[in-house]
Amino acid sequence: MTANARSARITRLVWAAFALWLLALLGFAAAFGGFSHTDDPVALLGAQGIARAMGFNALGFVVPGLLVAAAALELRGVLDRRGWPARIGAHLLLLSALGFAAQGLLPLDPGDLDAPSSRLHATVWSLWWIAFLPGIALLAIRSRGLLISGLGALALAAVAAVVLPPGLAQRVAMSLWFLASAGAGHLLARDMRPQPVPGAAA
Repeated sequence: MTANARSARITRLVWAAFALWLLALLGFAAAFGGFSHTDDPVALLGAQGIARAMGFNALGFVVPGLLVAAAALELRGVLDRRGWPARIGAHLLLLSALGFAAQGLLPLDPGDLDAPSSRLHATVWSLWWIAFLPGIALLAIRSRGLLISGLGALALAAVAAVVLPPGLAQRVAMSLWFLASAGAGHLLARDMRPQPVPGAAA
């Protein structure tokens, strides 16, 4: 499979994950009386004791996370023999995706945020974003376009965390994660296409 074909596959996988996550978020929130996208965390829809929590955890966390993980594995193939920073970056993206998926397997306890289940959920939530930041930075070494878009996404997430309510800021951060993951494969494959030799015959 060519790098361009793999790039297209990566993009499709991540866009499918993003669409599923967004539909699950909006659909399950609509069925949750009094749920606020401004103030309530996304994980509340899958918390222990919440109606339809298992469905949201599957469609909102586990399946989207596994789709992005599949994209990260495909990205690893695109970056074969492209240097250790890019390969490590792809592995960190994979780890980030698995952390995202694990949030659905380790739901929080809304009645006790210090309970072991809530702590485990917080741990995989932290793994999700802590693995992603150095991962996208290492991938950006191979791509000027990815560096610019990654810095832009990071700046937007930082601004959102400061100026937006916590629930809304979390949704912005998750959306940027999907968008940056989708852009990684496209930009890396584009930047790694063989360049024509100046002066070569047409």
